[in-house]
Amino acid sequence: MSEPRLLAPVPGVFDHPLEVSPAEIDELDHVNNLHYLAWTQAAAKAHSQAVGWPIARYLELGATWVVRSHAIEYLKPARRGDAIVVRTWVTEMGKVHSLRKYQIVRRDDEALLATAQTQWVFVRLATHSLDRVPEIVRAAFPVVAR
Repeated sequence: MSEPRLLAPVPGVFDHPLEVSPAEIDELDHVNNLHYLAWTQAAAKAHSQAVGWPIARYLELGATWVVRSHAIEYLKPARRGDAIVVRTWVTEMGKVHSLRKYQIVRRDDEALLATAQTQWVFVRLATHSLDRVPEIVRAAFPVVAR
């Protein structure tokens, strides 16, 4: 299996910068795996907000994205004080779902620390049932086929 390659920033790809905090470090002196998951969710929310879809707008619509599944592959450890970028993009947009991918990269040396993906489904808030992704939402997230 070949090593994952960094995705160069292109339209539709969103970079979410952060810095590793002491609270994210575990007893093995690296970032605990649960924080990578939190970083992916923070990046997805920031991306949505950046394209005009903050949570308040979804609430007005009466529907929003919820997670169906996550997958993360850890490649190298992140350590205290590392400057990180969580690069994210939508790679599939279906009738009621989307697939979002991520690369977690250390900024100073461009080391790829982890790759991840999240399967999201669009849900009507009043009924908690699947709903079609409205065209206005779909248009905000161009599909990056990678």
